Amino acid sequence: MDAFRDVTISRRNLLIAGALSATAAGLPSSAGAQAGSPSPSSAPAGGPGPARAGVSLTINGNKHSLDVDTRTTLLDLLRENLHLAGTKKGCDHGQCGACTVIVDGRRINSCLSLAVMHEGAEVTTIEGLGDKDRLHPMQAAFIKHDGYQCGYCTPGQICSAVSVLKEIRDGVPSLVSPDLAEPPKLSDAEIRERMSGNICRCGAYSNILDAINEVAGRQA
Repeated sequence: MDAFRDVTISRRNLLIAGALSATAAGLPSSAGAQAGSPSPSSAPAGGPGPARAGVSLTINGNKHSLDVDTRTTLLDLLRENLHLAGTKKGCDHGQCGACTVIVDGRRINSCLSLAVMHEGAEVTTIEGLGDKDRLHPMQAAFIKHDGYQCGYCTPGQICSAVSVLKEIRDGVPSLVSPDLAEPPKLSDAEIRERMSGNICRCGAYSNILDAINEVAGRQA
């Protein structure tokens, strides 16, 4: 019995020692502190901060010049620096499309793009398409066809929808275009494919399709 207790204690001590080793391996600053190396908390105050840079953009027709952390995304510049909260932060990984804005005539996921990359660019957000007294035709169509539901993804959906019709007018092919040598034709398949990067958690896809078709002057 005594021999069994000794074995149990030894196993517990072994587990504790293993856990401490793993923790130490995952926390190099602690290990460094034990060895007498300076930890991040002991770094001299007033050290170099994040790199900053100036950037000038025209957003919804208004020119803005800002000094920003170079890591600032276009999405965060719009929402945090300029308080244009119409553009939504969804997944922050470019997968849901909630942050879609139009830059120099092309739609992009603003969460994946650094603000300093757009020096001199023309940016249009949902606030620049229209307002409550002067709705953009796409905004009015979304309301008419109940294409917004909870509304969170709607600004990105509308910016994307406006760009989709422009892409088709400009002859830009998509994965479902049957002939890359011919201008794409407006169809439900073209619209669905081009809108596939905008996720609607409410499932209002058929209503969104109706709204886009109406603006395009096409019967769904």
